[in-house]
Amino acid sequence: MKYSNKVTIWLFIGLVMVFVQVIVGGITRLTESGLSITKWEVISGTLPPLSEADWEQQFELYKSTPQYIEINEGMNLDDFKFIYFWEYIHRFWARIMGFVFLFPFLFFLVKGHLDRALLKKLSVVIFFALLAATFGWIMVASGLVERPWVNAYKLSIHLMIAFSVYVALLWTFLSAKDVGSGFSDLPNLNLMPMVWLTFVFLVVQIFLGGVMSGMKAAVVYPTWPDMNGVYFPKVIFEASQWNVENFNNYDKNPFMPALIHFLHRNTAYLLFILGNVLSYRLVKFGNMYNIMALKRVGYLVSAVLLLQVVIGIITVISSKGSIPVFWGVLHQAGALVLLTVLVFTIFVIRIKK
Repeated sequence: MKYSNKVTIWLFIGLVMVFVQVIVGGITRLTESGLSITKWEVISGTLPPLSEADWEQQFELYKSTPQYIEINEGMNLDDFKFIYFWEYIHRFWARIMGFVFLFPFLFFLVKGHLDRALLKKLSVVIFFALLAATFGWIMVASGLVERPWVNAYKLSIHLMIAFSVYVALLWTFLSAKDVGSGFSDLPNLNLMPMVWLTFVFLVVQIFLGGVMSGMKAAVVYPTWPDMNGVYFPKVIFEASQWNVENFNNYDKNPFMPALIHFLHRNTAYLLFILGNVLSYRLVKFGNMYNIMALKRVGYLVSAVLLLQVVIGIITVISSKGSIPVFWGVLHQAGALVLLTVLVFTIFVIRIKK
């Protein structure tokens, strides 16, 4: 079925909105704003506090959280308004996305612009979107009791679900736009194993990045190419450190931040090598069969990888005392751009295994 421009534009708008939501989520995390709103009010939470009394009420609720008691005690109302702003925007943008999706969806459904194939793909998008919203509150709730911050593992799972929403919607958009038709004459390139291997490494790297951010592991080792003067942190080779207690209470020992930081760095190196091998093969086949689009994809993979590595290094060496919000968010956005490129690559060559 050939879909109307209105449908593809609607899907593209949704894609951009999810991208923005991931960026706002990154800002919310790095400014430690996620625990500023202590209740999940789907309807009544649409409006922010409108009076000074409302602000004071919200502030009092926040004062009962472990984050305020252990970290932000003495914070004034203006500082609270700043962190409240980012968490509010994060939730408000999610509500806006829901409306932008729902009303056009119902319109297109009634008008017969959506066939069964597209509806199946959209059902996957809806599933991950609902899962992201539900798990988002589970994640926030983990920081409202006992610990003064969001659990790093839950934060990373939430990030992975958000990325899944984006990937599902991207795949739906590429299908509706029939992007693959431009690559229909591709010969059998035998590239899928390499593409999938690179993709798997990227998924692992994104998860590790989320955990690393949640643990603030960059602050512990703000140096490169070494980790505070060594390549292998001594603590990760101590057998006594490998226990469930250290895994769960990562904020009370140096083991998990060291391990996650080490894994994130070295997975990045492996991903960089794999991605550039894939890039080389794409460009090679592009030259061999005179397919300019394939060459461009190859160059894009390599360029985005290099940029992402550079931004990652800058983020680490700038994390003295705290993670810089600008570079941290830019690094997360780079991961999403790289994911976009790889998903696009899979989409256009998946038939030519």
